[in-house]
Amino acid sequence: MNKLQSVGLKSGAAALRHTVWAAAVALAGAVALVPAAQAQTPPSAAVAQARPVKLALIESLSGPFANTGEAVYRNIYWAMERVNARGGVQLPASSGGPRPLVLERYDSKGQNEEALSALRAAIDDGAQVILQGNSSSTAAVLIEAINKHNEREPHKRVLFLNYSAVDPILTNEKCSFWHFRFDAHADMRMAALMEVMREDKALKSVYLIGQDYSFGQAVLREAKKQLAAQRPDVAVVGEELHPIGRVKDFAPYAVKIKTSGAQAVVTGNWGNDLTLLVKAARDVGYEGSFYTFYGNALGAPAAIGDAGIGKVVAVADWLPNVPGAQSEAFYQSFRTRFPKPQDDYVHMRMQLMVEALAQSIERAGSTDVVAVARQMESANVQLAGQGGTMRAADHQFQQALAVGVMDKKGAPGVKFDVEGSGYGFRVVRQIAAAKAQQPHSCQMQRY
Repeated sequence: MNKLQSVGLKSGAAALRHTVWAAAVALAGAVALVPAAQAQTPPSAAVAQARPVKLALIESLSGPFANTGEAVYRNIYWAMERVNARGGVQLPASSGGPRPLVLERYDSKGQNEEALSALRAAIDDGAQVILQGNSSSTAAVLIEAINKHNEREPHKRVLFLNYSAVDPILTNEKCSFWHFRFDAHADMRMAALMEVMREDKALKSVYLIGQDYSFGQAVLREAKKQLAAQRPDVAVVGEELHPIGRVKDFAPYAVKIKTSGAQAVVTGNWGNDLTLLVKAARDVGYEGSFYTFYGNALGAPAAIGDAGIGKVVAVADWLPNVPGAQSEAFYQSFRTRFPKPQDDYVHMRMQLMVEALAQSIERAGSTDVVAVARQMESANVQLAGQGGTMRAADHQFQQALAVGVMDKKGAPGVKFDVEGSGYGFRVVRQIAAAKAQQPHSCQMQRY
């Protein structure tokens, strides 16, 4: 059960590959996700032997952001287990009948050139769907490369599903028929944070800090724009961009933040760049708040400790303490499947992304990439009380957002903590999909 079928090393791209046949699973408490009869019934021999639909994950699986890549891998693996547990994607006999999903992983090492090499290797290996997200700059080069590849080799076209690269440009100026984004982009996330900042009347000064690449720059740009429009009384007392993934000691940045007198920090930092930043801020005695895109996991709550109670705010598509029995069952099922505290980072949007892919393949009645893309444009998926729809105009997924504030586990509204840290996030604002959406400037070439 849940067996990795093969592990190998790809030459050329030097990428670690795990080909996964996700067999049927019977997860304790998973009734809200998979009907019990399906969860306990292995796929038929015919399905198990069918030609699989290949997905390729291109991510940082080594280096400073390896933990973010592994978190993605666990989420997509689990989502594929659920699809395969119910018999795979259901296709007519003329298209090969039911087909399992399999996943191959390629290490981009956090480098765009490595990601492009991995893309070529994945296509050569027969992948039809490319998955990536933990870098907007990498997503941009992949979109360009896939556009060119699909034009040159229409018989080997691929789709690009993006779960985390949130630079708004990717579904605006760089929008592509082949690219679909399942995360809320930076402007949407900033608007959600602003819902909370707008009500913090004591807030009069902020410090903006981010990673020096397209996404980090977009966050700072949008923060200034939205602050000027909605909180003109709040002064920006510092603004800084730092190299991504290369700063080992954030103490100098933390000292600047403290010296500025800023009452709050606004940052889109993620991975170790966020964990090290908040740890340095704690170490220098900074007592202000953090308004973050990703402060709810990957070491950040444990790093900041009690100093973050009531002061660290995070925005997400979903949080473990979102109210509701279905949401709670979903989270508990993930923790049953991945019980190690360090593995505790579940992304609802990645589950919805895989469900949307399965739905689109089934509606297309084929794995033809153009046919699947056309169906993906109208994807409408629900899972564990959450859901969303794809906007055809720009391929930006529309979903509700949640904003949470850090507190101790066991406090009102904080049933679940993060990564065994003793700290979780109490949901203070839920923003409906209709309110979270933003206008777009995409002018897409369709096929």
